[in-house]
Amino acid sequence: MAAEIKPSSSGRQGNIRKPVLLNKLEGINDEVNAAVIIPREDGVITVSDDKTVRVWLRRDTGQYWPSICHSLPSAATSLAYNEQTRRTFVGLDNGTISEYLLADDYNRITHTRDYLAHQGRVASVRFSLNFEWVLSCSRDKYFQWHCSETGRRLGGYQTSAWCLCLEFDEKSSYAFVGDYSGQIYVLKVKSSNCELITTLKGHSGSVRSLAWDMDRSLLFSGSFDQSIIVWDIGGRQGTAFELQGHHDKVQALAYCSASKQLLSAGDDTVLVIWNMDAKRSETPDWAESDACEKCSAPFFWNLKMMWDQKVIGNRQHHCRKCGRAVCSKCSMNKSTLPPLGYEYDVRVCDDCHTQITDDDKAPLATFHDTRHCVTYMHLDPTKKRLLTVGKDRLVKIWDMSSVLH
Repeated sequence: MAAEIKPSSSGRQGNIRKPVLLNKLEGINDEVNAAVIIPREDGVITVSDDKTVRVWLRRDTGQYWPSICHSLPSAATSLAYNEQTRRTFVGLDNGTISEYLLADDYNRITHTRDYLAHQGRVASVRFSLNFEWVLSCSRDKYFQWHCSETGRRLGGYQTSAWCLCLEFDEKSSYAFVGDYSGQIYVLKVKSSNCELITTLKGHSGSVRSLAWDMDRSLLFSGSFDQSIIVWDIGGRQGTAFELQGHHDKVQALAYCSASKQLLSAGDDTVLVIWNMDAKRSETPDWAESDACEKCSAPFFWNLKMMWDQKVIGNRQHHCRKCGRAVCSKCSMNKSTLPPLGYEYDVRVCDDCHTQITDDDKAPLATFHDTRHCVTYMHLDPTKKRLLTVGKDRLVKIWDMSSVLH
């Protein structure tokens, strides 16, 4: 089927800067798992559970039509595309990674080889042209990498839970693998083995997506716990900033290095654009206490103090600004704290509330409605086009020129 086109005459409505929906690709009969914009070409590649890889080209009418619909032996679960060579790598539900070569006119796709990489669903695939490596991770709890010239397996690393996402930095040859338990493995990959550098622990839910800022060596992780964590890998000081702007699972991330903006989306149908050039602070550790650190009222588990004072204990809360343990009476105010990553109102103690200025509450992110639950994103920074894949089996293409600056 053709894509439904939603043109925009100006690209803006008034003075409000927001993404503009340009096209919708529809007609796929099953869940779309991944998609990429073909750089410098009005085209899109999609892979889905209906066992197909499709190449969509924009016709003169403005509609997108599939120029290729190639059938696969198993559901297609992940995708990597290299624009210099037009080599396309498709991860399958049966654990195989199939390599294809896309023709110059994007009307033919030729199978090159299969990599028998995993024993389970391939969650993510990356291709490094400099190293000639095909890197992948899977639900079989393995991270693997293969030589793309010979097809030979070079090595692997076993994790403790399902692997869900993968990023690779060619400059340092570091691989980052996010898993179902909420951990991120930092691996130094070599030609024949890999070394575990560290394990990043900060999420309470599955790590579903990763993005990498190669210029500043920052790793972004989005999780089912509704949060995003910014890990300072290059600084090597263990710095981690939290970003709280979603009210449901964070499913997808994309990073624009030119404008230093992070894009995040998920099940709440909201696209958040974060200003990562702003000065941010680490969230404080939450203190533990048997009594309110402001008024000394006992918490409900402090039986001795409750008995001595003949009072009923209070529930423990925490101020998001200072981290102190306080009771509800001493933390009745709420405020946004954008430098700490809180773009919506959170609990603060009375002391901190009096110190918060209007400048402290100035937003460092913008929020936009995608009108579908986003499971995957791909950004073309050259044309400033964003592709979102939804649970509704739709692929949407957005003009981001007014918000990525």
